[in-house]
Amino acid sequence: MPRFVALLRGINVGGNTMLKMSDLKPCLERAGLDNVVTYINSGNIGFDSDRSESDLIGVAEAAIATEFERQVPVMIRSRSDVVRIISANPFDGEFESHKEMHVLFLKDEMPLDKQQQLIEAATPPERFAIVGREIYCHLPMGVADSLLGKSYIEKKLKLAVTARNWRTVQKLVEL
Repeated sequence: MPRFVALLRGINVGGNTMLKMSDLKPCLERAGLDNVVTYINSGNIGFDSDRSESDLIGVAEAAIATEFERQVPVMIRSRSDVVRIISANPFDGEFESHKEMHVLFLKDEMPLDKQQQLIEAATPPERFAIVGREIYCHLPMGVADSLLGKSYIEKKLKLAVTARNWRTVQKLVEL
């Protein structure tokens, strides 16, 4: 059976939308996901399923809404997607720490006009590269002063994303 990861947006960050992983795991198991495991407390869940990605998004979002009475956007990637994401990093070898490197996960590919807006808005030394449904972010000065930290992508470009630092992205393949 194929292996997937679910990436929940905006949970357990800054005291907002608190969901315990120990509660989320059985919730998703009851929704029909197999071999559910979690990684850290920020909404990273590995599981097995023979359903399609779009079905899995619906299942996970509905289960969370029903059980926790919260609307939480969920991005799904297959294990092979995560392997591809790691190997396709356009900034590989160009960052000193996992803290400088982030990946933003989108549900759908980013429209070309919004890609151009993001690239043009970047302030050196921050760099962005859009590959499929991911945005690779090299942020040598950290997140706080970057477009990511200023919520530019969600507020200005109006795109729902969920971000993971490079260490977490690398751990996702193990889930």
